[in-house]
Amino acid sequence: MAYEIVLCKYCKSSEVVRYGTQSGRSRFRCKTCHRIFKTDYIYRAYEPGVKEQIIDMALNGSGVRDTARVLGVGKNTVIATIKDKASEVVPVNPHIGSQTLAVEIRQLIDPAVNVQADEQWSYVGNKANQRWLWYAIDAATGAILSFVLGPRKDVVFEKLYNNLKRFNIKTYYTDDWGSYSKYLPPEQHVIGKQNTQKIENKNLNFRTRIKRLARKTICFSKLELCHDTVIGLFINRYCFQTP
Repeated sequence: MAYEIVLCKYCKSSEVVRYGTQSGRSRFRCKTCHRIFKTDYIYRAYEPGVKEQIIDMALNGSGVRDTARVLGVGKNTVIATIKDKASEVVPVNPHIGSQTLAVEIRQLIDPAVNVQADEQWSYVGNKANQRWLWYAIDAATGAILSFVLGPRKDVVFEKLYNNLKRFNIKTYYTDDWGSYSKYLPPEQHVIGKQNTQKIENKNLNFRTRIKRLARKTICFSKLELCHDTVIGLFINRYCFQTP
């Protein structure tokens, strides 16, 4: 007789016992973490690594239906997987500056940076429901400092501005959109397209890499949560270098 050792798919413990069947497949129960699992699934979404593939495809230009078709899962599974990641999005770059220090101490330690800020248009559902990506970069390195998503209103930029207060900023370079002049100190604010070339180029990169930001396309999000999550996770992974 041949025996096969079954390891728990969650904690990798060998303390596993049979726990009945479901849809003709054997179920197992782990004595260590007390979770129930199967080693063979009918629906692909339950297989290890599939949900990670869903996120990878979303961050590399694939739409919901593209992902569902390639991976052999339902589109509702794709949407639910993206929604589950919404709470993991980090809006401020955790790797730049001593953000947790008090303002007075930080200005003595961190070098002052010049910032380029801009807003990028997109929409959810239809073009009447505009959704803007507001973000700011270090003018010297191009590193994104922070971002927020929302309508093109003052209250959204205020959120971004509050995030940027964690950094030691010398000068803000923006276009002439009114929200900037309302909140930025005049002595630190410089208006003009000649100083925002680097962030304009990053806008182009985003439209190339993220399907939901392409201008002339029929690929768009129907839910703001999915739209914001995909863009946020993309910035976290490829710009913030977070896992």
